[in-house]
Amino acid sequence: MTIYLLKFSACLAILILFYKIFLEKENFHVFKRFYLISAVISSIVIPLITFTTYIEPVTYINQPISNLIITNEKTFNFIPLIIFCVYGVGLILFGYKFIRNLFQIGNRIKRNTKIKTEDFTGVLLKEPVVPHTFFSFIFFNKNKFEKQLIPEEVILHERTHAKQKHSLDVLFIELFQVVLWFNPLIYIIKHSIKLNHEFLADEAVLKNGTSLSNYQKILLTFSSNANHSPLTNAINYSFIKKRFTVMKTHTSKKSFWIKCLLILPLVSLLLFSFSSQEEVEKENTLIESITIQEDATKKQIVEYNTLAKKYNFQNGERIIIKKKELERLNYLYDLMSKSQKKSAEPFPNFPPPPPSPKVIKGLNDTDSSIPPPPAPKVIKGVNDTDSSIPPPPPIPNMKDLAKQGATFYYNGKKISSEKANQLYKKNKKLNVQVSKTNTRNPVVKLSEKPIQLKKSSASSPTSNQTSSLQTTDSTSEFVTLSKDGARFFLFDGGPHFKEKGMEVTLEKALEILKNVNGLTINIKDDYIYTIVELRMEGC
Repeated sequence: MTIYLLKFSACLAILILFYKIFLEKENFHVFKRFYLISAVISSIVIPLITFTTYIEPVTYINQPISNLIITNEKTFNFIPLIIFCVYGVGLILFGYKFIRNLFQIGNRIKRNTKIKTEDFTGVLLKEPVVPHTFFSFIFFNKNKFEKQLIPEEVILHERTHAKQKHSLDVLFIELFQVVLWFNPLIYIIKHSIKLNHEFLADEAVLKNGTSLSNYQKILLTFSSNANHSPLTNAINYSFIKKRFTVMKTHTSKKSFWIKCLLILPLVSLLLFSFSSQEEVEKENTLIESITIQEDATKKQIVEYNTLAKKYNFQNGERIIIKKKELERLNYLYDLMSKSQKKSAEPFPNFPPPPPSPKVIKGLNDTDSSIPPPPAPKVIKGVNDTDSSIPPPPPIPNMKDLAKQGATFYYNGKKISSEKANQLYKKNKKLNVQVSKTNTRNPVVKLSEKPIQLKKSSASSPTSNQTSSLQTTDSTSEFVTLSKDGARFFLFDGGPHFKEKGMEVTLEKALEILKNVNGLTINIKDDYIYTIVELRMEGC
């Protein structure tokens, strides 16, 4: 509040100073009347204006605070209480004075003789008073009025006050004075407002044809410092000298417009100096437009059926598969609902991709068409000393299997997907076996003991049975599978073997099985020979 009052006072002081220097002695009094009222209102409003500037977000680094001393001592400051009490007393006194003056004017109007005319009501008072005006009521001394000792020029002067409703300005500034009684600038601008009212009334009398010298003599005769209500307009002796000076002044239109234009930069300066500036950080809002498609469209189903038929009808040992068409088939198949999948062509039974050619030093290592080998996987006890190898990606969440309708078991007991997810989060070393077929939902078995790996029986071409397990100690099973002609493929997340895998020997497979945690092993019997997939985490 203190800052606001200081800004208000500074604005009002600058506007009053501008008025005193450039406007007070000029004779465009109607403009001056509105300038003075606007000066008060502008001084109230300008400090309340806030200009907002949006800036880029700033990241703050919290630094530890050292040598912080916290005390519980509380001291009461009496100064604000004293200031508030003094202000309250002044508010009550000035408010009482304002209300008392209103009642006094009301009582004078009720108790004394009134004479009504077209544009004002004369109130005849028995006590000697200077003619003064309150709205449309003009107060005269009864004896002088009845004997017609009051000149027409004086009556016209007071009629101008009533006609132009100068009492509205007086009431406004008097009310403002009640609230800000302690501010001396309010008294200065109140004096200027009342003086300008006299300029307006003098101008009306002189325009009516009264000679300047005669009117000045009348003002000297009727001007007085006699007591009258501060809420009224009266012929006051203290204003006479300035009024005589202004009566003789004539301002050209050019001078008038130049001085009016000076107000624009003045107001701009006040806005810049006394309004508030606020900086607001922009919000990091990312508006994303996401289109959710629940089912595949008819056009997409037709496209899928065309591609699926193309590969389902290919026979023979040599099948040419285009990568773009394979990716498109997977995308369209994932879009379709269960009912659409049943009515559509069955998904083609693609054979596993052939292993990538092996790069032999001095033989084919100069062929630019052969891609470089993938980044090796970090294997504890094998190549964990190489600091340049990046860490493996995280393994999938159990929620992915739950979405596929999987059934979960823990140590032989059926559990919910939420419970399975909680157990796996708490203990990443749990052994997990995932069984998937096209005819039923996946079955997920979690166990604290090693899960014995069992070779799947041969299945028909239309089915795809897979056994998946993690961290199993089944070295003997690997040896048995190798004797039966199985081939081992490593999927380590590298850029070249992420989808096709890299064929490894039995010895390498046993070494990986022994040293790698979180390993998933898939055994497939759908083809001429058994395929054993060793998948690292996330592959």
